[in-house]
This record gives sequence, C-alpha cells and structure tokens, in this order.
Amino acid sequence: MDLNIFDYMRSNDMEKEAPLAARMRPRTLDEVAGQEHIIGKDKLLYRAIKADKISSVIFYGPPGTGKTTLAKVIASTTSAEFTQINATVAGKKDMEEVVAKAKEIQGMYGKRTILFIDEIHRFNKAQQDYLLPFVEDGTVILIGATTENPYFEVNGALLSRSIIFELKPIPMEAVRELLKKAVYDTERGMGAYEAVIDEDALDFLADISGGDARHALNAIELGIMSTGRGDDGKIHITLDVAQECIQKRAARYDKSGDNHYDTISAFIKSMRGSDPDAAVYYLARMLYAGENVAFVARRIMICAAEDVGNADPQALVVATNASLAVERIGMPEAQIILAQAAAYVASAPKSNSSSEAVFRAMEEVGRTGNLPIPTHLQDAHYKGAAKLGRGTGYKYAHDYPNHYVKQQYLPYELDGKEFYRPSGNGYEAKIREHMQRIKKEENERQKTQNA
Repeated sequence: MDLNIFDYMRSNDMEKEAPLAARMRPRTLDEVAGQEHIIGKDKLLYRAIKADKISSVIFYGPPGTGKTTLAKVIASTTSAEFTQINATVAGKKDMEEVVAKAKEIQGMYGKRTILFIDEIHRFNKAQQDYLLPFVEDGTVILIGATTENPYFEVNGALLSRSIIFELKPIPMEAVRELLKKAVYDTERGMGAYEAVIDEDALDFLADISGGDARHALNAIELGIMSTGRGDDGKIHITLDVAQECIQKRAARYDKSGDNHYDTISAFIKSMRGSDPDAAVYYLARMLYAGENVAFVARRIMICAAEDVGNADPQALVVATNASLAVERIGMPEAQIILAQAAAYVASAPKSNSSSEAVFRAMEEVGRTGNLPIPTHLQDAHYKGAAKLGRGTGYKYAHDYPNHYVKQQYLPYELDGKEFYRPSGNGYEAKIREHMQRIKKEENERQKTQNA
C-alpha cells in the first residue's frame, strides 16, 4: 500500500477515535464560537490571519475558550512552517531544535516559522529569555497560549514584542449550539449514536460549563457513552443525565494567578463598599475554589482596620476572633465563621481615618526624619535621667479633669500638625465629639487658672 494513503487512512482513524472536544474543534475562523471582539471581520486578528501576516501574539483566557483552536486555525491557513510545543513537557533542547530548524527553513526556502507554545506560563524565566532574540530577529513568530495573566507570568521583554489578545468565556447560547451540533452531527460529532438531548439538559450544560466549551463537550460525550438506550432505541440525554455528567460548575480560579487577585480584590472592595451580599458571594467563590481560609481571614482583618477603623472598633475584634476560630475549626464549618465576619465588616460604618493618619505620619517621618522628642516625654526610669532633664515637667493626665491635660506631645517642630482626623461615621463621631469636648474644657480650665 502507498505510504501516503496509509498515513491518510491512519490519520482519519485517529481523528475518529479522538475525544469529542478535539473532533469538534473549529477548522476555520468562521466556525469559532464567540470571541467576536478579537476575530470579528473588522478586527485586527481576523485580518492578519486571513492575510497570512500574523505577528507574535499571546492568547490569554480561561480553559476551553479557543486559544489552541485559534492557533490550529492559523496553522491551517498560513504558508509559514508551523510547529507546536507544550511548555509543561518541553525543555530548552526542544526549543533549540525548533530554532535550528527555523533557521534552516528560512535560509533554504525563505519561509517563516510560527512556533506555538501552549501553556507558555509554565516556562521559567530562563526558558522565556532564550526565545527572546529569535522572536526579536524574526527567526520565529511566537504564538503563546496561557490561562494565566501574561502580565504576571510572561517576561516583559516578550510581552513588549507581542500583541496580547484576551479570550472571553464562550457565551451560553454559543455553547448550546455547539452541544446540539455535537449530539447530532454524524461527521465529527456523535450523530452515529442516535442520541437525543432534551432542551432543559442543553440549557443546563450550556450554563454550568461557565463558557468552557471543552468542559461541556466532555460532559455530553460522557453522557452519550454511559447511557443505555431507551425503548425507542435512542439514547436520551435528559436533565438528570446531564446533571450526573457535570456535577460541579467549573471554577476558573488559580491561587497564584489573576483569578485569585481579581476575586480577592472584588471581595475587599465589596466589604469596603458596604455590600454584604457581594462580599459573601465573592467569599463563596474563593471557598468553592479551595482558597486558603487563613488568607481570607487575614484580608477581613485588614479591611476591618483599614476601612472600618474606629467607626466600629468592634469590627476588628470580630475579624480577629474569626481568624482564630477558622484556624482551630477548619472547613467546612469555617465558611460560616468567615461569612459572619465578612458580613459584619461589610455592614459596619466606614472610616479610613486611622489608616490615613498613619500614612500622613509616615510621610512626615520620611520628610523630617527623627525629630527630637520633647524632654518631658522621654524616659525617666533610670539613674541620672533627672540630671539630663528627662521626664521633667511631665503632666500625668489622670491627675486632671476628663483625664486630659494640654501639653506638647509632638516634637516642637511639628506643633499643631494633625494626622488623625475622626470622621462623622459610627462610633468615630463620638470620638470626635469627645476629643473636641475635653480640649474645649481644658482650654477653659487653663483660662480660668491664668485669670
């Protein structure tokens, strides 16, 4: 048998045996689901692929949104040599071989080489640095794919030489249509199995997949392969079957990536913004994805001090006790404690006066340095302190009305400086009222005394 024919037959057999998600992978730009914001007919990427003028790019987005698909589409349309490696298994030797072959092809045929690196964030700094000169001189055109924010995971030098395209979760309706095609298509889908899928099952899978087409297709394949035929000889994918095949919504969350930072940022801002519903929602997302409860508890404590402050001093007490409790109890009960603390902090009156006070004071210290401390405030509990004037003239506050006496506390150079400015919110309004009252009464007392 002719070798080329044998290879063709073997590739067809392998394609038929491939997972459904691989068989249903779009072959052209027009088949790609979603991502109109980057591959619409008037968009740069669409025009570059059609004209075979692709430059180095990085595709960034959640799993199952089409990063590898776009690379495969480019591979099928480009006149350039196309080679692919996966950063989870490839090493420097693999890249050296790619570069050597690219130089040879460029020298002999004048053809470019496109290097597709899947999971490029898995490469360490040295591996990424190795690629840089070859990307810069055009030996290879880089296409990187990553689920992690490239601004965290990819070297700045490579980023500056690449265009970053962010892929979004595939819209629910597009996933729904893809699933329907997968069930009934006889060429690339599972139409030969004579399965039928109920509308509510379609809606459920399209929704719970969270925009991850691969996740949805894997579920539908499992459902068809594991479900017996009904009395009519067909495989029925009902809502019950669908729920069994994809029991948990895919959580796009990496504790070292930008989903982590985005979610904790939203959590903190919701507490600061006095929205307990949103705070508890983002808490649930973090816990669902397996976030460290101690980390969450620390963020609640920080928010209690920074954003609630003395408007409700009890917030820090609640947050601190919650932190101690979750370390002793652990999950799943820790979620109840964290929810109580997050809801309390979110619902509490807000003031950042304390944090602003220390920021102002730090700025002052940075500007003026270690100014002399008034001698009457200095330590007098050692032999010879009095001879140096240490502590002399200090007024003990508790000996005076309201347990307050006016004297110089700040360095003399900072006399009159104000760092802490209590707000009018919550308990801090009482603090402000109290401070104003005792200062007023002290001034009146001193006026009477001097009269």
